[in-house]
Amino acid sequence: MQSVLECLPRASRVGIIRLRSLGDCVLSTPALEILKRSRPDLRLAVMVEDRFRAVFEGNPDLDEILPPALGALRRWRPRLCLNLHGGGRSAWMTALSGARYRAGFGHFRYRAVYNVRIPRAQEILGVERKVHTAEHLASAVFYLGAPICDVPRAKVVGSVGMSADTAGMSACATKAIIHPFATTAGKTWGAGGFLAVAQHLKQSGIEPVFIGGGGDDFSPFRAFRAIAGAPLSEIKSLIAGASLFVGNDSGPAHMAAALGVPAVVIFGASDPAIWGPWRTVSEVVIAPGGVAQVLDALARLRVAA
Repeated sequence: MQSVLECLPRASRVGIIRLRSLGDCVLSTPALEILKRSRPDLRLAVMVEDRFRAVFEGNPDLDEILPPALGALRRWRPRLCLNLHGGGRSAWMTALSGARYRAGFGHFRYRAVYNVRIPRAQEILGVERKVHTAEHLASAVFYLGAPICDVPRAKVVGSVGMSADTAGMSACATKAIIHPFATTAGKTWGAGGFLAVAQHLKQSGIEPVFIGGGGDDFSPFRAFRAIAGAPLSEIKSLIAGASLFVGNDSGPAHMAAALGVPAVVIFGASDPAIWGPWRTVSEVVIAPGGVAQVLDALARLRVAA
């Protein structure tokens, strides 16, 4: 029996729905690379909210970045619509996309809208262990017909003309990006810990730069440079030019991993086996870890402790 990819005519258009969440957007890029590598003739478009558009800007595997509107998807005229988001809104857009093949994970809600129901990643990969989110998303492309392979590192282009393979690794980079915030309290390490790490880095000759949203409380870190509420494109370039990332399990941590920036990531409620830094030089600290644990992690990354 032919796979979906084998059934697609040459130069077919594919619409991939990945509406939001910074980390999820970043971790969907390996799947895009595998799909494009398997069928270079296909024209790929990703649908994403404007606030996360910068994740995909400059990605050579994509032909278009679509706004999250059904009209835009229908004008793209996809032969295959792949829903990597899974919620109700993305499901009905998949159903109304006009695509011949409408694919989504069978264990998601609204499975009736899909005429290609993708099994769980463990079944596709032939494993019983936990799978990383990057593997989970890539498994959808394997099920559609791409040859199973090692899932590559996520792909984020740090700035114009700078790829993820080289961005952020400059020998002269002396900035450490610190992201001390997260979407939930259970994923947030204490401000005092980040402050101690920043003081240590400054004494080591590395400038700490704190980043966060416009509504985040930067007052504990007022002695250091802070960038609040900057557009994602600017944050992407800032991380790309850094020598180190330290932060909670959050979207910027996945961006740092995609850009090849060595990272120390502190995990609270989430599982690092599923959400850890993907295929980059990194250290994971499980909260409530102490400052000494983070400094030890820095030392293993060859940052003087």
